[in-house]
Amino acid sequence: MQGIDIIIFGIYALIVLGVGLFFHFRNKNPSDYFTGGSRMSPWHIGLSVVATDVGGGFSIGLGGLGFAMGLSGSWMLFTGLIGAWLSAVLLIPKVIGRAHKEGLLTFPQLLRLTYGKRVALLAGIISFIGYLGFTSSQLLAGAKLAVGTFPGTDLHSALLVMGAIAVIYTAFGGIKAVIYTDTFQWLLLLSGLIFIALPLAYSKLGGYAVIREAVAPNLLSLRNIEPIQFVNWLVTIVPIWFVGMTLYQRIYASRNEKDARKAWFIAGLFEYPIMAFMGVTLGLFARIAAEQGMFSSIGHMQASDPDSELGLPLLLSHILPQGLMGIMLAAYFSAILSTADSCLIAASGNLSTDLLGMGNVRKSDMRMSQLFTLLVGALALLIATHMQSVLDLMLMSYAFMVSGLLVPVLAMLFIHKPISQAALWSMLFGGTATLLLTSLHIPIPFGFDPILPGLILSTLVYAIIHLLYQNKWRALN
Repeated sequence: MQGIDIIIFGIYALIVLGVGLFFHFRNKNPSDYFTGGSRMSPWHIGLSVVATDVGGGFSIGLGGLGFAMGLSGSWMLFTGLIGAWLSAVLLIPKVIGRAHKEGLLTFPQLLRLTYGKRVALLAGIISFIGYLGFTSSQLLAGAKLAVGTFPGTDLHSALLVMGAIAVIYTAFGGIKAVIYTDTFQWLLLLSGLIFIALPLAYSKLGGYAVIREAVAPNLLSLRNIEPIQFVNWLVTIVPIWFVGMTLYQRIYASRNEKDARKAWFIAGLFEYPIMAFMGVTLGLFARIAAEQGMFSSIGHMQASDPDSELGLPLLLSHILPQGLMGIMLAAYFSAILSTADSCLIAASGNLSTDLLGMGNVRKSDMRMSQLFTLLVGALALLIATHMQSVLDLMLMSYAFMVSGLLVPVLAMLFIHKPISQAALWSMLFGGTATLLLTSLHIPIPFGFDPILPGLILSTLVYAIIHLLYQNKWRALN
């Protein structure tokens, strides 16, 4: 890492912080801070959605999957395409009109309209915990990237730097700063991958003939994946499009239903195939580099290394010349920050609006929201210092939110008279079951993730209570 690269990265960081400061002076109330006044364009929303969903965690995580299993790792983001398009068709038409009419700021506020205060409060707790973990995973992704590209950097120092940048501009600027910087950051990442990282890695490794000879055939196949793995990804990732606070904030920020659906279709296509194959291909290139001994000078990271997520950062640090390294590093940090900021503003919204009951249009409430964003960011940093795997932390956060929130959301969308008590107890049983199974490392039959028994339990609890209440009403009438 040379001086010119540090200067380029420093300029990038100043631009991002400047955007946050700019919108700090333009935000007038919590509606501006959390939904952008519902005036955002579909392209900005769409790029922000994909930047948030793929972002740094999946960028680094996809690199790790490409390193470990080759091109088949791309199936993870195929589930993102399915989730985006399903929610565009099934969720957005039933949500956006009501959200604009009621002036909603958060996802639990929508549940409150259907189920009441207790369900909304519990949803706020589940969403807050989930997005707190998700923010931590993004900061950890940034720290791993820094460790792989800045020689001598330790993980904790890198976490502090990443956290400071992400938390400060998010706290100052709110959702508008998040969405506009997401657009810039996502375009920067795509340009860096397409025009710098992929061609330089391809050339450095020796071109097609050498790569084809060096890589095992199964790593070039799309069948190098167990069906149970794909099912786990499908069950974990697709439902997040129906329960993710970051996604509801962008629905609320859209001008109308047509714009919101267009944004979601844009996001799905960017997830798969564009980002899916770029991410795993670079991870696969990192594996080949490790097998060729490219990283031997630093004394670690062989093809059998257990931390496959370090492969991509190390590849970038070895193939990129001065100047380009700074640009590419800024591109990957952009991806990481584009998810970290969104998750941070989501968790902050849950805390200030859903858990503490703030969210009026008073200027003082917005200032308190900024303070809560800073506090949540500090807590996310603390959690990140105790975790190791970016992808594991992300998927665990996903699973907790989905198993707790999906069933009440589907009931709200598709059942004529959803039952508040059924929603409340299904959230408690589903989220708690998944959390316990995950934290206690209890093995699930056939290799399924803990989210599946959590969802099954949540569905059963809702169905039983719903039937009991229906029978009670019939008896009374």
